[in-house]
Amino acid sequence: MGSSSTLKRNVETEISLIDSLPVYVKELIAGGAAGAFAKTTIAPLERIKILLQTRTEGFHSIGVYQSMKKLLKHEGVFGFYKGNGASVIRIVPYAALHFMTYEQYRCWILNNCPAMGTGPVVDLLAGSAAGGTAVLFTYPLDLARTKLAYQVTSPKESIGHGLRSIHSQTDYCGLKHVFKSVYREGGMRALYRGVGPTLVGILPYAGLKFYIYEELKRRVPEEHQNSVMLRLSCGALAGLFGQTFTYPLDVVRRQMQVRSLQQGGPGYRNTMEGFTTIIRNQGWGQLFAGLSINYMKIVPSVAIGFTAYDMMKSWLRVPPRQKSRSVPTA
Repeated sequence: MGSSSTLKRNVETEISLIDSLPVYVKELIAGGAAGAFAKTTIAPLERIKILLQTRTEGFHSIGVYQSMKKLLKHEGVFGFYKGNGASVIRIVPYAALHFMTYEQYRCWILNNCPAMGTGPVVDLLAGSAAGGTAVLFTYPLDLARTKLAYQVTSPKESIGHGLRSIHSQTDYCGLKHVFKSVYREGGMRALYRGVGPTLVGILPYAGLKFYIYEELKRRVPEEHQNSVMLRLSCGALAGLFGQTFTYPLDVVRRQMQVRSLQQGGPGYRNTMEGFTTIIRNQGWGQLFAGLSINYMKIVPSVAIGFTAYDMMKSWLRVPPRQKSRSVPTA
């Protein structure tokens, strides 16, 4: 009986502690957890996509399946997760800021721009602004993740005294090393190399993603609103549709990020130069390199992210989203 009452008190204390947190803190926690879970789930596909986008030697022309086989042979299972530590470190603050600022921007628009109404356009604008905010705060981490994922170990076998050893050479040996090396090369500006196409791409992508997800959820009958499968389906469609329109910008961004690692590779000064140079030297098809695997990863990633966020909000007892915040009357 005593243990039962103690457990009950502990649960009540936990609930009380959760309830005492400000709503924006709960949204930060929910967004960060959702982002980390989704990103780790699709990490192997993300690694292959980066190798295809950046035309890494030995990978750019062999396709998704053969790329996975080759990476497994060269680096083993852990090779699929190279750069994932930096990716998760980046995605936690990114997703936390993305979801939290979306909620805050949405409420601000509803309360300060009544002429816009309460329709899905609000979600489009709030999502775009939230995406831009999150990118600006976390971009150096994305740059570091890309540089780590771009490296492919090329094993060389040597025989001596009857033993066989594996030697490999990489440019970066960890997140801290990437930051120090890049900063030494060009200061803070180098840490934001490729941020132009990132912002140009994230604004419509983030806006479309939230717009489509919220609009699809609105059309779901109320009795099915809490269905995990329906949330996953809405999230998958939102990510798929949004990514299709903005994928070429992602390719330009990746090539800008790794240009210092490519022997004789192109150096793009801005997004437009990146587009024209890629089309002229690599062909239109390169703007969609890795798109098939991006579809494979974006469906579960966005679906899991949105669903996990909604479920985390329920667990953290975040009040249901209102069409607008109440304004106290005099």
